[in-house]
Parts: sequence; structure tokens; C-alpha cells
Amino acid sequence: MDVVPDIDGVAGESVVVIGGGFGGLSTACYLADAGADVTVLEKNEQLGGRASRLEVDGFRFDMGPSWYLMPDVFERFFGHFDRSPDEFYELERLDPHYRVFWKDGDQVDVLPDRAENREIFESYEPGAGEAFDAYLEESQRTYEIGMEHFVYEDRPRLRDYVDTDVLRYSWGLSLLGKMQGHVEDYFDHPKLQQLMQYTLVFLGGSPTNTPALYNLMSHVDYNMGVYYPEGGIGAVVDGIVELAEDLGVEFVTDAEVTGIEGRYGAFAVDTVNGERYLADRVVSDADYAHTEQELLPERKRQYTEEYWESRTYAPSAFLLYLGVEGDVPNLEHHTLVLPTDWDGHFAQIFDDPEWPDDPAYYLCVPSETDDTVAPEGHSNLFALVPIAPGLADTPEIRNRYRDLVIDDIAENTDTDLRGRVVVEETFSVDDFADRYNSYAGSALGLAHTLTQTSLLRPPHTSDAVDGLHFTGSTTTPGIGVPMCLISGQLTAEAMADDA
Repeated sequence: MDVVPDIDGVAGESVVVIGGGFGGLSTACYLADAGADVTVLEKNEQLGGRASRLEVDGFRFDMGPSWYLMPDVFERFFGHFDRSPDEFYELERLDPHYRVFWKDGDQVDVLPDRAENREIFESYEPGAGEAFDAYLEESQRTYEIGMEHFVYEDRPRLRDYVDTDVLRYSWGLSLLGKMQGHVEDYFDHPKLQQLMQYTLVFLGGSPTNTPALYNLMSHVDYNMGVYYPEGGIGAVVDGIVELAEDLGVEFVTDAEVTGIEGRYGAFAVDTVNGERYLADRVVSDADYAHTEQELLPERKRQYTEEYWESRTYAPSAFLLYLGVEGDVPNLEHHTLVLPTDWDGHFAQIFDDPEWPDDPAYYLCVPSETDDTVAPEGHSNLFALVPIAPGLADTPEIRNRYRDLVIDDIAENTDTDLRGRVVVEETFSVDDFADRYNSYAGSALGLAHTLTQTSLLRPPHTSDAVDGLHFTGSTTTPGIGVPMCLISGQLTAEAMADDA
């Protein structure tokens, strides 16, 4: 049963929210609905944070998130305000959910029909169909318990876990193992293991460093489905902004924050254009490390520079946005291209950072579903290659890697883009750092390793500055659009508790 968050404690207070990503937008909505006077300051020219949009010559690209997963989270978010997602955008369930090409010439479509997916698993390994059912049964149980008692209910202190309710809810959940070992308990075939693990990219991890608890993502994938919001993820941003404005939130774009001064009841937030905003409280949806290291004086930081250097970061990405003449019939809306052994790619992200020489990557072709994202007779396509954060990122490297990716697409999907590209833009490590102040140019923030999950992530409430709070992917519950929406609720609740 959904629990209505108690946020009334912020009524009448003025709040500045730094950053208009999903975490900041969500926090602003909850606070404004509870009676706070909320102003959102966004560094860039548009709202949405990493869910920015790029529009060039009739092509419209979602620059960041492109998968609409966990529809229940969006329904619950809008439902808190007595609204529903379909008031703001329409959803279409994708069929297939996505296509997978392996580089040995094999391919498979993951479908909306669970029975058909079960047959696919059985075709690779005798008994895998039964294992598929068992895996999804556990995944569903983990999702239902995990979401209600460990995601929507924040537990920022160790003592929050030492009670009988937590022990009862967590009994039998895979809390301590790693995803690789967990999946191996069910499937021997490496391709089936990959099908159950690819969603780890959304969490910024690898099979060997992500807790087995995140098997819940398979329930999201196979049971709940993959959707496309008409107009792309940018349409979801527009919907939340419209809701926020209805609730009274004020938005200011092109307002990069340069400093935070003061404490509860007497904050001053300065911007690069010389404006100063006064507030009772401040919430930062900007990069957590950037906020502490660049916007606060040293005496008001919770963490040292060495702390941030020692963390494990989710990958950055090499993104290639392409407007293509003609169709790309071999590609689906979502397409994955995977080496049969992807350990080498993960090693080049987490162990020995370098540009991957045999990359696993993702292709998105929204024009397969939405004819408004490209001019008639053209296709909208972007390629995303996960790479290590902090890599050298030069025009020469990008050009070389662009050619590698284009050649790899032709070889492994029989889709030759050469000579057909009419619009082309790249986005990579330096852009993530420059546009989003992202530490080391990570695309997502802190990875979900065992030592960076739940209460081991940085908290929503600063213990160094009274009245300063944080939201977004670096704190709980973590990475991904749905998690950032929930982060907004948790931040607002923490602020009410702190009132």
C-alpha cells in the first residue's frame, strides 16, 4: 500500500533548488505542494538535467535517458498530486522491447509476451525456461519488497536496519552477493546471463561489482515492460515542469550557481549573472561533489577531495547523435550490440580504464516509433558506448572512435550508415563535465557497488550546514530517472523531519 509522504513541515518556507534534473524537479513539486515557496535555478538553457534535448535541422534527440521503465513510479509520483501521466504524455509499449545483436552473428528480440521470452531462454539451454520463471519470481518479490521497504522508505542510519521489520522484509533477499554469481545460479549460457545483466548499465555497474539485490531489474524488464512516451523523455520533463508550474514553482534557466552562503533561515545563493537568491533552505540537485567542492567553503563540506577521488563512478559515455537519410530496418527502437564475452569491455571501464577496443553499445532509433523526431524520409539514431570516466577526450580520439563505432554497426547489424549521415553531433567525457559539472565526466554519478548502496551513499541532509539538502542520483535511492523521482520525495521528507 502506498504511504502518503508527510511533508507539511516545510509550509511557508522559501527554498532554492539548484539544478532542474529529475531529482530537482521532483523535490520542487513535493515542496511546493506542501506549501513552500520554491525557486529552481538551472545552469543550462533548458530544464531536465541530463535529459536535455538536441534539435538540429528537423531532428530532435533525447540527449540522455531514453528508456521509460518502472511506469508504476511515474504513476505514483503524479498520483501524489492527484494527476496521472496520461494528462501530460501518452505511452506506447514497445514490441519488441529491444533487439540484441551478438558479434558472433546471433540475434534475439526480447518481447512483451513472457511466454515467448521463456521459449527463447529454453532454446539456448535445456531447463532455462523453468529457471527463467524462477528467476522472475524472485525478481518480482525483490522488487515489491525492495521498493516499498528500502527504496520509498529511506534508511540513512545503521540503526534504521536493526529492527524486526527490516529483518522480516529482507529475509531471503540477495543482499550481499554480486550479480554475476547470482545469475550463474540460474543460467549457464553466457548469452542468457547477459540478457539478465544488461540493465546493470542503467545502474552504472558491472556484473562483478553490482549487488545481487538488483536482480529486481529483470522484473522491471520482463514483467513490467518497456515503454516510449510520445515525444520522448523530453516530453516527461515537460509534463513535470508543467505540474511544477501549476503548483507555483518558479524556474530560472541560464542561472549557473557560483556559491552557497549562510545556514537555515538565512541562505544566499549567488549565480554567475550576478543575481543573489535568498532562502530559508537550499536543495542541491547539482553534482554532489561539485556542490561540496566548488560551491561551499572548505569548513562546510561533509567530504574531502580524497573521499570523492576514492569513489567508484558509473561509466561516462561516448554518444553519437546521427540524422540519417533513409531507413534502418535492421534496428529496433532499442537495440543492443554485445560481444559474446563482454568482460573485456567492463574491465576497460572499471579496472584498467581506456577506450574499449571491442565495445558493447546501445543504439536508439526513436523514429521507428515516433515520426516527429526526424524529417520525412530520414531516421533519428544515437549510439551510446559506455566508457570509463576521466578518459582523455580530444577531437582526434572522438573522430577515430566515431569511425570505429560506425564500422562496428555495419559489421554486426548489417546497417551501413556511411554516406547517409546528414546531421552528426558527439557528446562525451568533457561534455558531461562541462555541461553538468559531473565528477570525472561520469554520465550517471556514483556506481551502485556494495559499498555505495543504500545508507552508504551520501545523505539527503548535510551534517555540516543546517538547512542544506541534496537530491538526485548520488544520494538514495540512486541512479536512473525513476530513482531520481523518488529521491525528490525522500529529500522533501527529510526536510520536513528537519523542520
